[in-house]
Parts: sequence; C-alpha cells; structure tokens
Amino acid sequence: MAQLSGKALVAQSGGPTTVINSSLCGVIEASLEADEIDGVYGAHNGVLGVLTEDLFDITKEKSETISGLRRTPSAAAGSCRYKLKSLDENRRDYDRILEVFKAHNIRYFFYIGGNDSMDTADKVAALAAEEGYHLRVMGVPKTIDNDLAETDHTPGYGSEVKYLATTVMESGRDTEALSTFDTCTVVEAMGRNAGWIAAGAAVAHRDDQDAPHLVYVPEIPFSLKRFIKDVKQTHKRLGRVVILASEGLKYASGEYITTQKGALAKDAFGHVQLGGVAETLKSIIETEAGLKCRYNKPGTAQRNAMHFASLTDSDEAYAVGAEAVRKAVAGQSGFMVTIVRESDEPYRSTTGLATLSAVANGEKFLPRDFMNEAGNHITDKCRRYVQPLLTGEVPIRVGGDGLPEYVRFERFAVSPATGRRFQVG
Repeated sequence: MAQLSGKALVAQSGGPTTVINSSLCGVIEASLEADEIDGVYGAHNGVLGVLTEDLFDITKEKSETISGLRRTPSAAAGSCRYKLKSLDENRRDYDRILEVFKAHNIRYFFYIGGNDSMDTADKVAALAAEEGYHLRVMGVPKTIDNDLAETDHTPGYGSEVKYLATTVMESGRDTEALSTFDTCTVVEAMGRNAGWIAAGAAVAHRDDQDAPHLVYVPEIPFSLKRFIKDVKQTHKRLGRVVILASEGLKYASGEYITTQKGALAKDAFGHVQLGGVAETLKSIIETEAGLKCRYNKPGTAQRNAMHFASLTDSDEAYAVGAEAVRKAVAGQSGFMVTIVRESDEPYRSTTGLATLSAVANGEKFLPRDFMNEAGNHITDKCRRYVQPLLTGEVPIRVGGDGLPEYVRFERFAVSPATGRRFQVG
C-alpha cells in the first residue's frame, strides 16, 4: 500500500461516555507520532463540525491538555446526534464532507461512536473511493450500551457498569436500613433494546442479601403477573426488595411498558427516547403489590462518572484509538477496531478489525444464558464476562477545593478553506 500523507481529522459522536476521551487521546497521540500525518484537526460536535467547517487545530493544544483527556469525562471535542441519510437520499451532505476534506488535505478520518457513527464513516469511505479521493477511514468503538456487533465489548461499558453497580449496592444498603417503611426501591438503568447495562450492574449482588434482588432486561418480555409474583416473594423472604430494570423493558407484544403514558419522542437518529421505567414499576408495585416504593434514576450521571471509572476500560479505550491510527497509516481503511477477549483468568484482550458495514448493520443482544431461567437475575456466565471489565480505577487529579480537575480544549479555530457557508438540514 502506497504511503499517504496529509492531515488527520478526529470526531466524536453520540452519547458521551466516561472514557470516550481516552479513545480521543489515543487517536491524537498516535497521529502526532506518525510521520505520514502532518497535522491533527478536531471537528467540533462530530460530523456537524465537518459539514459547517467548524474545525480546530489539536496540534496547538498544550501537551498536558491532551494527556489530561484520559482523566476527563464526556466528549471533549463535542458530540452530536446528526443522522446522515443514505447517499441516494442526501448526496449533498456527503459531497460537502469530501469538499471540506479536500480543502484541508484531510487524508485520515477517525470517527469515535456507535452503530450510526460507523454507518456514517462507512458511507464517507465509499464516496471517497467512488470519487477517487485517497482517504483512509477508521471507526473507533464507543457506547455504554455494549450493543455493537463484532466486538467482545465496547469502551464505556465497563465504567458505566462499575458506577451503576456501586450505586445499586449503596441504594440497597439504604433500603435495608429503612426497610420498616421504605421497603422497595427501583433503579433504572440505561439500555434501549439490549440489557447489557442492567445485567452488568447486577454483579453487585454477591449474596442473597445484596441488591439488586431482581433484574429485568429488554430481551426477556416483561410479564406483569410474573413481576408482581417476583416482588411479593422476594419481599416476603427478605422484608425488602431492590429492583434493577432496563429503560427499554417491553411486553411480549413489543410495546414498551412506558408507552401507556403517551407517544414517546424520538431523537435525531430516529431512536425512541426512553425513560420512566422506574416510575412505572414503582406505580405497579404500590398499586398491585401494596408495598411502599421509591425509585432512583441515575440518568446521564452513570455514563460520565470519571471519579470511579474502570482503569481496564480506560486503557482499552486508549488502545483502540491508537490502533485505529496505526492501521490507517499501514494502509487499512473501512474498518472499526474491535476488542478481542483472549482470556478471563487472568483477563487479557487485544485488538482486531471488523468492516464498518458489518458493525453499522448489526446489533448485539444480551445472550439468554446470561439470565437465569426465571428471567429475573443474572447467571455466573454473565458475571464471568462482566467482572474483568471493572478492575482498577482511573487516577484523577483533585484540586485544592476537593473536587476533580478536568481539562478542556482551547479549540484554536482552523480558518475555513472551502470559501462558502453550508446550511445543515
């Protein structure tokens, strides 16, 4: 493969995670070391920043800012949920992306995100090839949902689960202490169609006394009758019950259990915006089981908890970012870097490659044997899968006020080179 020289552009997309900036750091530092790459730009707010030519020069950032990304949560370059349609439906956007790339001599494009981001990267790579523009495109996986196909797990998942499992443990102790009057608690976990997060956080249940006592995931149809029975039996045995439920719980009909509240809104990707499962289950418990119930909804806090991030997760996030650059410089394009599990005990992983199209068109669901026969808790197989991903803690810097210190890009703007403004939408 012939050597390709030019600038690299990196962008972030979708919901932020605790370690998405570790992947960004990996891309940046590997790019700065590559002789073939003569500059590194960031796109402000993902592909939107490319379309509007809102770029910034990362090479002008302080070295301590770049290294500090590894202990900073959320998406430092800015993210977006802008859905690019197919090439046939909206060639205009893709032509604009290539126009910006050509104007700035961008020859390497690294997109950090989930399924939709990999789909965007795949289409950009296809158009560049069609136009004869030499461009190498690599995807870097990111999602707390852990539902990307072709990879053992995704960066962001381990830290998400580590934080939520701890939150559930602590909620359980609160319910245990107050079980004379607050006897039930429902904790709502993120997870639209896949129950990886709720199942992962259930490792907090080390013995019968520990929360969560019951776990429910979208892959197993929700039965109101069975749920009430589970709650009553657990409450009778323990005198309390803590329930961990995915936000995407559905009835056997496929209808979300929260739809009784009215039509659900959709995000820019066309995905249903969920939430309210904990409140719904609270109402069911109080009405049908006659038990007093509270609910906790960690919300976006669970995906940005750098103060208790998994070191294993952060290290792997950095590794896939850096490997994306190395593979691109070596001539690869049209792939997403994957995580390949080599061993559980001791835990070892390495990286692999999957085509962007395979990732974009796939979705990985929680295996049925990760849940018990009753469908209300995890199995040892699930525990063995999850446990290694939670090990270690990311060292954070604490200021004189006792709070964490995070970095922020100065965002040195790159002057527009296309000579025109572009209206998005």
